[in-house]
Amino acid sequence: MERPVRIAAVMLILALIVEGLSLCWNTAASFLSFMIFGGIPFVGGVLIYVYSVFSGQPASRSTKLRP
Repeated sequence: MERPVRIAAVMLILALIVEGLSLCWNTAASFLSFMIFGGIPFVGGVLIYVYSVFSGQPASRSTKLRP
């Protein structure tokens, strides 16, 4: 589960960088870059993270809390 979470984190960081840079522009291209180059990786990163959380392996016996 660790590798998909890292991939999702990198995608989210790159998306936030692109979205932050697009706020410095004042053209129609800035909105398109915000939505396409920033929005698609952002949504992809969130979906990868959610998928990795819900499809992860159950905890092993050594990591479970004992009563």
